[in-house]
Amino acid sequence: MSAGERKTSELPDRVHAWPHLVKVEFIAALLMLAFLLAWSILLDAPLEEPANPAVTPDPSKAPWYFVGLQELLVYFDPWIAGVLLPLMILTGLVAIPYVDRNPKGNGGYTLRERPFALAVFLFGFLGLWIVPIVVGALFRGPGWHFYWPWETWEVGRAVAAASVDLPWLLGARGAAAQQVVGGGLVLAWLFLTLAGPWLLWRRRPFFVQLGLLRWLVVGVHLSVMLGVVVKVALRLLFSVKYVWVTPWFSL
Repeated sequence: MSAGERKTSELPDRVHAWPHLVKVEFIAALLMLAFLLAWSILLDAPLEEPANPAVTPDPSKAPWYFVGLQELLVYFDPWIAGVLLPLMILTGLVAIPYVDRNPKGNGGYTLRERPFALAVFLFGFLGLWIVPIVVGALFRGPGWHFYWPWETWEVGRAVAAASVDLPWLLGARGAAAQQVVGGGLVLAWLFLTLAGPWLLWRRRPFFVQLGLLRWLVVGVHLSVMLGVVVKVALRLLFSVKYVWVTPWFSL
């Protein structure tokens, strides 16, 4: 056995959070604090001129941490983008300790130990939170139209084609027919993402360990997360405004 292998074999498999982890985190926090101090001293804040109440800037963007929600308003009604989706984020975070059945327990956070949890978290955090912020902050110009970074905002942007509802696109013309088709599409989506996986794979270890009640909690949140991506794709590719239009709400 070489000296390097002998030294590696002598290392323990697990160590206490204190002082091993806390020490590293404290040093990292100090380094980040020094970086932010240097950044704030060397670079001026990008402040604009004083606001003019007679002039409304175009585009009017929310603070960067809310631009993602503002971007989602392009694809969803305000009650979905501003209320339902943030509420789903909160309920999903609250549910994590109750639906996590990983036998590894606390401390096992590698991709090999928690592939499903990490995949869902990265998809939700990066795909559904960070990407809308980047698009809204960097790629939206006057009229909230999409602009590439190398395009100037002075370039006239043609108005997008008129949006249509998905049932109309599928051939349903009357209001009642569109409600029936839209409701059927939503029910089909719920079956595909919620009931279907349970019926197909309920005997597999993942679903057996999770149980029906926990799967309903996880499945509802996954269904909404995937539904956001599908709705955005329908809007961008086919100019679809709503999937289901009723007298009380529209999805």
